[in-house]
Amino acid sequence: MLYLIGLGLGSPEDITERGRRAIARCSRVYLEAYTSVFVQVAADDGSEGRETLARYFGIRSEDIIMADRDLVEQDSQQILSNARDCDVALLVIGDPFGATTHADLYLRARNEGIDVFVVHNASILTAVGATGLQLYRFGETVSLCFWTETWKPTSAFHKIMKNFNAQLHTLCLLDIKTKEQSVENLMRGRKIYEPPRFMRCSEAARQIIECIELEKCEQGDGYKGPCEDSVCVGVARLGSPDQKIVCASLKEMSTCDMGAPLHSLVIPCELLHDIENDMLQLFRIKAEN
Repeated sequence: MLYLIGLGLGSPEDITERGRRAIARCSRVYLEAYTSVFVQVAADDGSEGRETLARYFGIRSEDIIMADRDLVEQDSQQILSNARDCDVALLVIGDPFGATTHADLYLRARNEGIDVFVVHNASILTAVGATGLQLYRFGETVSLCFWTETWKPTSAFHKIMKNFNAQLHTLCLLDIKTKEQSVENLMRGRKIYEPPRFMRCSEAARQIIECIELEKCEQGDGYKGPCEDSVCVGVARLGSPDQKIVCASLKEMSTCDMGAPLHSLVIPCELLHDIENDMLQLFRIKAEN
């Protein structure tokens, strides 16, 4: 049996009782550690979070296997092979179906005749309702990746424009880099990894403003979309006791310090419901929440 178990957003305390019982039955426990991470937990216990997680789940830290991108996407057969013979858990921060990767693993397991049980939990995709923006008014979710000097993709912004012009909000998931190698180390085959990096709301806002300027240059007076004075909502550490929500213009957000990761950014549409407007007023940039 393969268990896909959501851990929720804020901390290991958010696991459901059903999830905890499922972990106790498993011979192997994998912690998926690249689509999202418990940043503070990993920083505090010095073992990528395993010590803290093991205490909450009632298992030994050495029984938790860190599952990086390579393991989940390229070597997932290891997980599936084990699940044929014994109970195996893949722990996912948020909800298991919040990332396509996990849906792919679910499909592969079912196609190979392996039973799969999913334990759901809170996800940024639903918890973003804490901003006061109504969930059914969100359009396609986008991912903003780190730019480099030679690679600045703008496809995500085109989706933001499409949502904005259709009077739909956009949730922007911000890039995280864990266990990444430099080009030099990758080419030399050296297993040396760069320090983790987490995109912040300020960087995401600056990136969107640059996209706006590019689109205005290309389209001129025909440009229709957000501008640097458009409202956005920054979300940091959602689900944690110190979560922070700030409503500001994109220009203001570009210099706003939202504190420690993880961050997400929302671009609301222009036509807001009265309740949405009232909620956003609670989080105006000068407000402390």
